[in-house]
Amino acid sequence: MTANKPLLYGLVAIVGLVAPFVFPAYVAQFAFAWLFILFALTWDAQGGQMGYNSFGNILYFGVGMYVCIVVMVGYSYNVAEYTAPGGEKAFTFSTHQYIIGLALGTIAGGIASAILAIILGSGILGLRGHYFAIGTLGLGIAAGELAAGWDFIGAGSGVAAPVFPDAMGSRSLFFYFVFFAITVIAFFAYKWLYRGRFGLAINAIRDDEDKAEAMGLPTTHYKTMSWMVSAFFLGLVGGPVGLLIGFIDPRDTAFAGVTFGVWMVLMAILGGKGTIWGPVVGAIVFLIFKEVFWIYLLQWQQVALGALIVVIVVFFPQGIMGFLREQWPERFGHRVEETPLNDMNVRGEGEA
Repeated sequence: MTANKPLLYGLVAIVGLVAPFVFPAYVAQFAFAWLFILFALTWDAQGGQMGYNSFGNILYFGVGMYVCIVVMVGYSYNVAEYTAPGGEKAFTFSTHQYIIGLALGTIAGGIASAILAIILGSGILGLRGHYFAIGTLGLGIAAGELAAGWDFIGAGSGVAAPVFPDAMGSRSLFFYFVFFAITVIAFFAYKWLYRGRFGLAINAIRDDEDKAEAMGLPTTHYKTMSWMVSAFFLGLVGGPVGLLIGFIDPRDTAFAGVTFGVWMVLMAILGGKGTIWGPVVGAIVFLIFKEVFWIYLLQWQQVALGALIVVIVVFFPQGIMGFLREQWPERFGHRVEETPLNDMNVRGEGEA
């Protein structure tokens, strides 16, 4: 498996770069595939690697989305006028305004989300178990309600995203490569972090946090750092997602805990928590199921997804990667010690 890693990475890179041109009709679906992989990776940093099941990571996605739009619009126009009812229809963005505003807004969204994670982490990460899960769930719900009542960002009516300039070509193709780049960076960033002291620390927290603290490990520091990294990448991708969708609703798009918030948990569990490739596999498999349900079970899509959740939890508690690792451990870098046949015969004769 280790020897084949460069080949695997090269294959994934080629597929990622070529797929939207080979299958142009599915560019939007491919773009969301990279987004879903990012969702699963960022959640697994807490739920899988650290053992803290967070249901509030959607908070940082929504914050990044709104910060990006505000910065992007504010770069060229008055934000309050733009977000006023009907006001956005009178504003157009040149290619220069769109690109510079998007770059500044995306970076600002990531930084703002990371800072918010540091502020909240010192308090919310003191909770453990189901108290932490419920607390984070409340954060996402509260954020959606606050955004729905804030007129500056469109309140409950939402806000239309700046229109993609025609001179830039296909909007779906452009944001496909934005999602692709952010997800690839996140994947290798996590891979690098998991290999060092950070990975050992959050795994120790998952295995026995009390013992880790007794040995002098600053657990709160590492828990906050893990949440901050996830918040940064979620905030980074939030703005581009809002621009691709074209309209930002506080509850259904930005802080969509019922959909995006639940899906990121499901995808990580489906693929296999605590593994670097598990979230990737889980996201791809989940997206395939989702698209199939949408095509053939349009009226029952949510019911089918709910049934999928039950099946995964009951029959695949270790996820796809966990199942494969149990079946073929040697392919995943695990040595399988086999007792020589002669030794077994000797032991049998001795016992006899």
